[in-house]
Amino acid sequence: MRGDLLSTMDLTGAVWRKSSRSGGGNEGNCVEVAFASPVVAVRDSKKPDAGRLAFSASAWQRFVRS
Repeated sequence: MRGDLLSTMDLTGAVWRKSSRSGGGNEGNCVEVAFASPVVAVRDSKKPDAGRLAFSASAWQRFVRS
């Protein structure tokens, strides 16, 4: 996925979900994911404005399966 696509997307209304693998408390090792068609966006929950990664739906599926 092209990097500039995510920078132009408005993710203001995106629903971010914390990974179930991030632990139960506030240990600080948390990632969040938002399904914002046409991409799946990922960010660090400790620094949500520090940057995001974007994956195509098929790339995200491969990641989750592995």
